[in-house]
Amino acid sequence: MPQPSAPRRTPGRPPRISREEIIGTARRIVEEGGVDRLTMRRLATEVGSTPMALYHHVRDKEELLVLLLDDYAARTLRRPELPAAPRERVVVAATSIHEALAACPWIVEVLTADDLLSTSALWFVEQIVDGLVGCGLSLDRAVHGYRAIWYYTAGEIVVRATAARRRADDDRATYREQVFADLDPGELPRLTQAADRWAPLTAEDTYQDGLWALVDGLLVSR
Repeated sequence: MPQPSAPRRTPGRPPRISREEIIGTARRIVEEGGVDRLTMRRLATEVGSTPMALYHHVRDKEELLVLLLDDYAARTLRRPELPAAPRERVVVAATSIHEALAACPWIVEVLTADDLLSTSALWFVEQIVDGLVGCGLSLDRAVHGYRAIWYYTAGEIVVRATAARRRADDDRATYREQVFADLDPGELPRLTQAADRWAPLTAEDTYQDGLWALVDGLLVSR
């Protein structure tokens, strides 16, 4: 008996794509080359489709970045067991955010746009704001306190990631190392004294020490 022929594909029609495929491919692009390398045109090429077909799934690049944020948060953010004391609760929640984002610095680059956020991460923001209120801050001051903690957290990750990337790309002495090798001890005695240890000291992970100091400072100023 003759076998039924396979259905013909309309000439020129791109293959059907899923949102999951779009998100997975977009994640690979930014992990390999950074957020700037992610464009709707390149993404369409990578999934074997057209930019117009992508717009059936995502409105624009901004919505795509939000989807990437939600995808990353859903896969990596784990709600920790929180202590009862509000001050400790703030530190635990902020540290959880830091640990998740430090493993994927490009996420911070997206989040620092300040108007893009993952709804999956709002629970952590709630714990920080509520903990600060529990420590005696007004709600307005608690929101300002969260902002200071976020700026500190994001800045620490961005600076550390940028420095690591620069060291990986170029093994020559950095500009700072060249300057520190020729300091004037008469004008800059402390920096001269610390010059030989400056690089290893500033490379140490002191995030949580700084976080405790920041939280304590916010509460003292209430």
